[in-house]
Amino acid sequence: MSAIFVVYMCLLCYSARASSDEAGPAKHWQKRGLSASDLQKLATVSGKDLVLATDCAICLDEIEAEQPARMVPGCNHGFHLKCADAWLSKNPICPLCRAKLSPHLFNSNLSQITQC
Repeated sequence: MSAIFVVYMCLLCYSARASSDEAGPAKHWQKRGLSASDLQKLATVSGKDLVLATDCAICLDEIEAEQPARMVPGCNHGFHLKCADAWLSKNPICPLCRAKLSPHLFNSNLSQITQC
C-alpha cells in the first residue's frame, strides 16, 4: 500500500512540474481601462439630465437630480461620476450593456451624443 502511495505522489509531482514548465505566466499584465485624460473627455451631466435611467448599475443606488453623473458615449447609459470613473479606469466597456468604448469616441465632439 505504501509503494502505491509513493508512486502516486511521484506522478503528482511529475505532472505538476511538467504543466508549470509548459504553461508560462497565466495572464500578462496590461492596462486595459481608460486613462485619466480619456475619462475627462467623457460627458459629465447632472442626474436630472440623464437620458435612459436614474439608477447607477455599478453601485445599485439611485442617482439624485443634483448629483454629478457620467454618461457613456454611444449608448448614453449614466452612472454616478465616481462609480463610472472607477469602473472605466479598469474596464473600457459600459457596465450595463457591455458596449466597448473605442478610441474614435474620444476624438469626436462629445457634446453631440447619439442615442442607441
